[in-house]
Amino acid sequence: MTHASTAHRAPTRRPAVTAPTPHPRETPPARPRRLGPLLFCAPFVVLFVAMYIAPILYAAYSSLFTVRRSGLGLTAPTEVFAPLDNYTRALHDGSFTASLGRVALFGVVQVPLMLALALALALLIDSKSARGRGFFRLTSFVPYAIPGVSAALVWSFMYSSTSSPLNRLLEPLAVTIPFFDEDIVLWSVANIVTWSWAGYNMIIIYAALQSIPAEVLEAARMDGASALRIAWSVKIPAVRGALVLTTVFSIIGSAQLYNEPAVLQPVSGGSIPSAFTPLMSAQSAVADGNYPYAAAQSVLLAVAVGVVSLIFFKLTRRGDHA
Repeated sequence: MTHASTAHRAPTRRPAVTAPTPHPRETPPARPRRLGPLLFCAPFVVLFVAMYIAPILYAAYSSLFTVRRSGLGLTAPTEVFAPLDNYTRALHDGSFTASLGRVALFGVVQVPLMLALALALALLIDSKSARGRGFFRLTSFVPYAIPGVSAALVWSFMYSSTSSPLNRLLEPLAVTIPFFDEDIVLWSVANIVTWSWAGYNMIIIYAALQSIPAEVLEAARMDGASALRIAWSVKIPAVRGALVLTTVFSIIGSAQLYNEPAVLQPVSGGSIPSAFTPLMSAQSAVADGNYPYAAAQSVLLAVAVGVVSLIFFKLTRRGDHA
């Protein structure tokens, strides 16, 4: 009796059925996304290049030419390419170098005094014990709202040798201040600048004081620190960045000194010459029709301000790392 062998077949596997993968969403190309912010910045970039970069480049280009006149002035002047002539002339021009030294002295004395006054005003207004803080904050800022030319006109009346109310107040003391004396006129100009800009710098420093955490000040009071100690050890270090910023602004502003001495010049009795400041010297060159020489003076002034600002930034950063 034979037994039939039954063949066992291996079960066949059905192919796995996978769910259809969803079609990936098409993402917009990356280039249009990147162009979006650039399009928003385009108006500023165009204006910045047209109103700031282009004039600087044109001034630097113009300074490479020298105006030559011939024919006893009967023929039109010509411009000749001479890259170093204007710069050599400016560096040997006694009136221009004297204006640079005058502005440097102005900045060394006036800027620290103005910022010290602005810091003192900001600390006083920030003090909790101060009364009428809003009034003093407003009155300190009002001089900045007055245009520089208008302020100089007002102070020209205050400095007048015939109608000065300041000298009239000092008459009982037999004291007369010669505001337009050659040795004093620079500080008369500095007084106008300080009066006009101390409030502006005070607002910047005061805004920085408002960012100091109240917990830090409260902890200092709980440790028994006096108001003077808190101001010196907590508040002033906390507004160091604002002081650096206002110092740089003031350095640049000192180099651009023009409105105040130009307005006072007609009533100064000759103590303010036409080249009293570098910008006034460049303006005199423009009035003479020598635009390349004025451009060279402007470039030298810009380089000097850039070097001073860079040195100041290096010194302040070194203080941060110390």
